[in-house]
Amino acid sequence: MSNKAHKENTVIKALGITALAILILAGVAGADPFAYVTSLGVDTGTVFVIDTATDNLTAVVPVEGWPFGVAINPAGTKVYVADLSGTSTTVSVIDTATNKVEAVVDVGGYPREVAVDPTGTRVYVTNRYSVVDNDSNNVSIIGTATNSVVSTVNVGLSTYNVAFTPDGEKIYATNSRNNTTSVLDAATNKVTATVPVGDYPTDVAISPDGNKVYITNTGSNDLSVIDVTTNKVIATAPVGDGPCGVAVTLDGNKVYVTNKRSNNVSVIDTATNKVTATVPVGIKPLGVAVTPDGNKVYVTNAKSDNVSIIDTATNKVTATVNAGKYNINYPVGVVIGHLADYDMTDQSIRATPSSTEDIGVEEINLSSSEKINDIKLNNSNNNNSEPDSGNSSGENESSKSNSTPGFGLLGSLTYLYGGWKLGKK
Repeated sequence: MSNKAHKENTVIKALGITALAILILAGVAGADPFAYVTSLGVDTGTVFVIDTATDNLTAVVPVEGWPFGVAINPAGTKVYVADLSGTSTTVSVIDTATNKVEAVVDVGGYPREVAVDPTGTRVYVTNRYSVVDNDSNNVSIIGTATNSVVSTVNVGLSTYNVAFTPDGEKIYATNSRNNTTSVLDAATNKVTATVPVGDYPTDVAISPDGNKVYITNTGSNDLSVIDVTTNKVIATAPVGDGPCGVAVTLDGNKVYVTNKRSNNVSVIDTATNKVTATVPVGIKPLGVAVTPDGNKVYVTNAKSDNVSIIDTATNKVTATVNAGKYNINYPVGVVIGHLADYDMTDQSIRATPSSTEDIGVEEINLSSSEKINDIKLNNSNNNNSEPDSGNSSGENESSKSNSTPGFGLLGSLTYLYGGWKLGKK
């Protein structure tokens, strides 16, 4: 082979390998995460899994009691679900690879919300109270290595929810019955500051840069904005009636707040702390979460038994995912897994529900097998209304396979082989 031909062959091989690497990386970066929705079922609680690429239900995971608060670890491998039923004191741990409960951890009474620290080694669970254990007004800390409680922390009066700063150094906890937010040192679990906020604070989210904390005040219909440096409220934004869940976009430019009594979502510009849009959704919206790419917002509508999906570019609902045809599942919490290349903590994109007041559970016996069949039906029904995603969503194959870079890999291998053949010639 001449030197010229050898050089051309080397260039072609290099281009083929480069194309292979680029397509594999593009395939991984383009993979869409899954949304995990907690639902207060009648005969048993469930967690619904939604593929955010197609907005179809792909799995249902039975869990104990009334699943409410939900969080996912930074690696996206485990989902933690708190049982709100009051008679149970547990958190279920779901393996996202199999969508099965791999462990059940006994915590305090009436566990409501959960949050995972940025290292993925600890899970914080707020225990409100229960008829079994009236003294359980604390936060349980689960060690993820052993799936057992390693410590218990007393914070405020009826601690509702907790969130970590992205650096993992601080924890902010809302105390609904004394209208404060506690600031904890994550290394010592000691309260270092107490911030007065609005009436009946419930949910909390922290900006991706770690500079601001957003607190929904269900009783005063507003949002408190706390400066992390000073631990003081620097702004208060009036929102809708009964604000509950709160989530911040990855770029930190928008905050989405669910308003359970006005059946809408307030969109807040973080530069001005003003509401720039109000999006009508279903009945009694509670949980809210933003996809890592910032393109979509998922809102659980407890009394509509569905999930509204908002396009962040237009602030309009573009799809609705049903959680069951008998209107008895009551979806409340939602969290969205994210990819490793998104450098942010679980809390800044996770969704959290708020209150269960006025949610009446009907006495209808619906078996788990019937719920699974309903999901298959809902997938086909949902395809008629969802926007064209370019996928054949009528097929009931796992959406996890759709998120893998298989086609990109095949294409790049074909390109590489073709280049090699050309070089041989």
